[in-house]
Amino acid sequence: MQEPVSATAILLVEDSLPLATLYRQYLETQGHQVVHAESGSEAVQALTQHEFQLVLLDLTLPDMHGFDVLRFINDNTIDVPTVVVTANDSATVAMDAVHLGAVDFLTKPIDASRLMLTVNNVLKQHRLEDMVDSYQQRYERDQFESLVGASPMMQGVYRIIESAASSRASIFITGESGTGKELCAEAIHRRSDRSDKPLITINCAAIPRELMESEIFGHMKGAFTGAHAERDGAATLANGGTLFLDELCEMDLDLQSKLLRFIQLGTFQKVGSSVSQQVDIRFVCATNRDPLEEVRAGRFREDLYYRLHVIPLRVPPLRERGSDCMLIANKLLGSINARENKSFQSFSSEVQSIMQAYPWPGNVRELENVIMNMVVLGEGREITCDMLPDSLGSALERGAAEVRVQRSSAIAPLAAESEPRRSDGEISPLWLEEKRIIERAIAICGGNLPKAAALLEVSASTLYRKRQVWEKDSAQSELG
Repeated sequence: MQEPVSATAILLVEDSLPLATLYRQYLETQGHQVVHAESGSEAVQALTQHEFQLVLLDLTLPDMHGFDVLRFINDNTIDVPTVVVTANDSATVAMDAVHLGAVDFLTKPIDASRLMLTVNNVLKQHRLEDMVDSYQQRYERDQFESLVGASPMMQGVYRIIESAASSRASIFITGESGTGKELCAEAIHRRSDRSDKPLITINCAAIPRELMESEIFGHMKGAFTGAHAERDGAATLANGGTLFLDELCEMDLDLQSKLLRFIQLGTFQKVGSSVSQQVDIRFVCATNRDPLEEVRAGRFREDLYYRLHVIPLRVPPLRERGSDCMLIANKLLGSINARENKSFQSFSSEVQSIMQAYPWPGNVRELENVIMNMVVLGEGREITCDMLPDSLGSALERGAAEVRVQRSSAIAPLAAESEPRRSDGEISPLWLEEKRIIERAIAICGGNLPKAAALLEVSASTLYRKRQVWEKDSAQSELG
C-alpha cells in the first residue's frame, strides 16, 4: 500500500537544479508539498514508495527518456495525472505524450502564472474524477437485492428504494407487466425496519371479486356460503410488516372505499364481524396501468390514489435499459442452466445482437421464458440462433431489423454532416473528427447526451469526460 506524502503532494521530475528550485518555489508558495527527483530512476522509486496527486515530468533526463517514466506509470496502473514539461514544442512530441497518458503539456520556459494555472486545473479535474469514481462505486451497481441492472434508470430505482424503504410512507410502483414490480416491493420490505415481520402479497387481478374482501380482511365462520371456519386475512397477517397490493387498479370500486378507510384509520372488521381490529401496516402497491388515467376514467378512486401515491416508483421496461438485457440474460442463463442440469455457458454474438435489438414487450418475464425454452430444448455450450423458439425467432429478427433501420437513419446524418470540408489530401486529426461526430450526435438528439451515447454505442460517461477535456482545452487556450 502506497503511503500518501501530502493532501497535495507533487512529484517534480527535473534534472536542472536551478529550474527545479524555481518550480518548487512557485508550487510551495501555493501550499503544495514538492518531492524532487533529478532522474528517471529516482522518479520511479518515488512513485513506488509514495502516493502523489500530480507529476510534473521533464522529458530530457540523464538516465532515461521521460516517456519511459510515463510508461512505468501506465504499466503499473498508478492513478496520478502527469503534466509533461519540455523545451521541445513539437506537435509530434505533444501528441506522443498525450497518447502515453499525459494530461497536459508545458513548454519551457514556464512562468509562474502559467505553471500554477495548469497545476490547479489538473488537480481540480482529478479531484472531480475521484469524486465521480467514488460516487459510481457507491451508487452504481449491477444488482440490488433481487433486482438486476446497471443502467442509469435502474440506479435511480435503487436509490429511491434505499431512501424510502425506512419510512412509513406508502410507495406506488408503476411499470409494464414483467418489469419486476414485485421484486421492488420485496426489496423495499427487506430494506425497511419491518424486514423481520411478514411481507404479505395480494394480487388484486387474480382473486375473484366476491372473495377479495375476505382475502384482505378475513372472515368469521358462517359469514357467507363456504365460510366453515374463522379465517385471518392479509390485514391481520401483515400486522407489523408490509402489505403489497399488486395490480391495485383491478380492485372493485366498492372495496376501494373500504380499503381507503382501512388505510386512513388503521382499523378493519372481518367479513361478518362487528368488532374492529387495529393493525400497524406499511402499504406498497403496484399497477401496470396509468393510475391517473384510471382515475380520470372513473375506475380508480381519486382519494385512494392520493392516499397511496406518496412516493411514486416507476420500473422502466427492458427496452429502455440498454445493456441490462444481456446482463439479466446471462444471470438467467446461469440459474436456469444449473436448475436444468445443462452445460450452456454463453450466447452467440448473433443471438446477443438479436436479443439486444428486440423490444421485449413482455419484459424480463418474456426474456426468462425465451431463455428457459432454449436451455430446455437445446444442447451444447453456446446458445445459437437455431435454438430461438419458432414463435419468437421471426419476431426477434423483425425487431432487430427495425432497430437497425432506426439506428442507421439516426446515425446517417452524423457521417454526412461531420465530414470536414477539406482539400484533397488533407487529413484532420482523429480527435477532431471524433469531436465533430459526437457534437453532431448530441445536436441531433436535441442535447440529450445519454441518447446520443446510446446511438453511438458508447457509455454516457465517456461523452461527459470527452466534453470536459474539450472544454478545459478551450478555456486554457483562451487564458494562454
